Amino acid sequence: MNPLTLVKRTQKINSTEAALGISDEASWHAKYKESAYIFIGGIPFDLTEGDLLAVFSQYGEVVDINLVRDKSTGKSKGFAFLAYEDQRSTILAVGNLF
Repeated sequence: MNPLTLVKRTQKINSTEAALGISDEASWHAKYKESAYIFIGGIPFDLTEGDLLAVFSQYGEVVDINLVRDKSTGKSKGFAFLAYEDQRSTILAVGNLF
């Protein structure tokens, strides 16, 4: 899916939540408020750890990136796990990118 389409969908969800007065605890953001880790799925197979770092470091200090790769070929499986030094960066990244 086009990344711009994902951003537009996320913005629509956020607007809908705000219009409906959904509390912070009920929002989809709530599951990220206590964790410094995020799952990143649907990554193009040719992206590298450096590419992910370039995007996600805009929101805080990245301390760990695990781009999952096939053990036999070394090729990306299209998903990763990323950790921030400060969990508040997780909320910023999720709110702006997903």
